[in-house]
Order: sequence, then structure tokens, then C-alpha cells
Amino acid sequence: MTSSEWMSRLWLLQLAFTLAVMAVLLLRRPCRRWLGAERSFQLWMLPPLAMLMSQLPHSTAHAAASPTFVLTIATAGGAFPVVPQATVSFDWRTAVVAVWLIGMLAVGVLGWFVQSRYRRRLRSATLEPGLSHWPILVAVEPGLGPALVGAWRPHIVLPADFATRYDQRERALILAHEEAHARRRDGLWSLCAIAVVAVCWPHTLAWLGWRLFRQDQELACDAAVMRDHHGYRRQYAQAMLKTLSEASALPVGCAWSPRHPLTERIAMLKEKPSLTRHRLGGFVVALCVSTLAGMVYAATPVASEGNNSPSSHYSLKMDVAYNGEAPETHFTQCLKPGEYATINGSATGIPAWSGRFMVVPAEGGQLEIQGDLSGGTLKEAVHPKVRNPSGQTATIEVGEVHQGDAKSGRSIRIDVTARLGC
Repeated sequence: MTSSEWMSRLWLLQLAFTLAVMAVLLLRRPCRRWLGAERSFQLWMLPPLAMLMSQLPHSTAHAAASPTFVLTIATAGGAFPVVPQATVSFDWRTAVVAVWLIGMLAVGVLGWFVQSRYRRRLRSATLEPGLSHWPILVAVEPGLGPALVGAWRPHIVLPADFATRYDQRERALILAHEEAHARRRDGLWSLCAIAVVAVCWPHTLAWLGWRLFRQDQELACDAAVMRDHHGYRRQYAQAMLKTLSEASALPVGCAWSPRHPLTERIAMLKEKPSLTRHRLGGFVVALCVSTLAGMVYAATPVASEGNNSPSSHYSLKMDVAYNGEAPETHFTQCLKPGEYATINGSATGIPAWSGRFMVVPAEGGQLEIQGDLSGGTLKEAVHPKVRNPSGQTATIEVGEVHQGDAKSGRSIRIDVTARLGC
């Protein structure tokens, strides 16, 4: 894709992300109050889904027919002043795309570094069998854990003083909390979240959304635990207050930390779970997410028939006429982007000439035909360029025209038509 096409896609991506996150920020608290924390957390499916929908292709719209473009290169008296080719100027869009890619890579490397550093601290951890059907690691440091680490093969991490810091009921509740994270695939959700942050790293809402996503993730897990252990709210709150985890923002994982808003989490424990509200909330959230994602898709601009980004080949048709007569040479060739098609000829009063043409994608879904012509009535080579939508014909006229009458001079007329595909 060209830099302009990259910029267009990035703009749509950022716009979809902005609208989706703003919708989540508006709905998360009312949804938590009416439908529960578990359903409120599911609203965070909307940003990645909206970003995906903004990049999906639409059915192709037919471009309106435009008049034939005519490029006339007159050489009165046989002398043609050659216009030098435009020099290649700096394309700021290429720089923007490069900076965006570098930033995305930097966020990914930083996340990998933080995750690797945490895992290095677990090298001396011991595997504790029998406590859960999920793998459990007991760290050698009291500040490491409780946490869930990993996306594809998650491990529960417990602090070194787990057996002495918490009583039996608190230990059971902490294990239930981490098991709930594992069942809900929260490690994988965290990986998706950091991927979205990496893609939208220049956006302030990306970092704010990531922080609120982690908070809602913990609230949803608390609600899932309380649905099965509602009679132990006090013990659950005490376990929160005893937790001294040092890692509250694992890129891929979930760490139980007092840096989460404890007041909000403890207040949520007072709510009585409702199975009816839980089921109704699932339907309402699914309806909201699918509706908003559909609106993003519907608002995405429809690609015109000239949108050339998917094509890897172009068909170039050339019809050559001399001295204002009907075309006598017809030529069609299938070209790769940047590949030249060569053509030559001669006619009465016109010396032998030669030329070559190639097709490249251009802005606005158009195709640009770039040519080099020499010989004939030209004293020096010329380099015509024309742009048209796919399937539209452009005309290049070269030669001498006497008093506006092509038939009375010595001219070459080349009708060029570029199309997507072959």
C-alpha cells in the first residue's frame, strides 16, 4: 500500500477506537450499576471490534464516469522544450507511518521486557501440586503474587508467605479469584488490550482505557467470585487489604494489588448477586456491542471501483493513431506494479519512435500511467504522466499541430486505459 493508503487506514482505525472508547467510558458505570460488574467489563470488547470493523472491506461502489483526460505535447516546428521531471519531494505521510510503526514496536518491546522481568523473578519458584487444577507457582519473594501470569498457558503465582499471611478461608478465596481469572481467559484479554494500546499508542485514550480496563477486569473477577462465595464478603475484603503485590500492571496477566481502587472493589462486594440480572445483562451488552460495531462498519467509507490496493497486476491497453486518423495499432499487456510495457512505430512523415509505460497506484483510488517517449518528431525524450480511475481512458498526443488541425501536422495519439487485474 502507498503511504496515503496507510494514512487513510490509520485515520479510520484511530477514529473507530476513539468513538468506541468514549462509548465504553459513558456506559461502564451505568452498566455496572444496573447489570453488574461482569457485564460492564464485557463492554471492553467494543474497541477492538470497532477497530476490526473499520478495516473490513465494503462492497465496491461504481465510480462515476469522468471525461477523457487529454495530455497534448505539441512540438511546433519540431522543436519541443523538454520539461524536466519533477524531483521526488519529502512525503510527510511516509514519515508519520514510520513513526507510528516505531512507536508500536517500542510499546511491544517494553511490554515484552516487563513480562520477561517478572518471569525471571519466578525462576526460583516452586510448583505447588494439589491446590488447583491450574498450575500454581509459589514465589520466593513475599511481594510477588497473588497473580495470574500468561495468556495461552496461564499460571497462578502465590507469594512466599501465602500460608502465613492469610488464614484458610482467605487462601481459598484468593485461589478462587485467580482461578476465575484463568477460567475467564483474562490473560488473553490482557494480551489483546496491550496489543490495542500498541496500535493506538499516540492516543491518550489508549492509556486511560488500558488503566480502566484493568480496574473493570478486577471488579468483574470479584463479582464472579462473590457469585459463588457471597457469604464470605468480609474475609474477601480482608484478603484484599493484606495483599502487598508489587506488580499491578502485568502486560499479559492479572496481579492482585492494592493499587486497584479498593474502596470501589469493597463497595461492590455489598451488592447481592442476581442470576436474572446476570443473564439479562449478557443479552443487553451483546446487543449494545453488536449495534455499535455495526454502526462503525456502516460509517466506514465505501471503497470506489478504482480502489487499487488489493490488486497485484494491472491491465494496460494502448491504441495508437497517427496524424489525426483512426487508431491503427492496438496493444494490451498485463503488468505488475512498476513493470514497463514497451511500444514503438512509425508512419508517413513521422520517423520511428518508441515508448514505454507502467501503471502505479495513486491517491484517491486512481491509477497513474507513467511513460517515456522518444524519437518521432521529438528532439528530446519526454515523460508524460496521466491519472484516471480504473477503466477510464486518457489520451496522450505528441507532435506538430498546424493551426489546431492534427491531420495537417505530424502527430502521434496514444489512448491509454489502465484497469485493475488482468
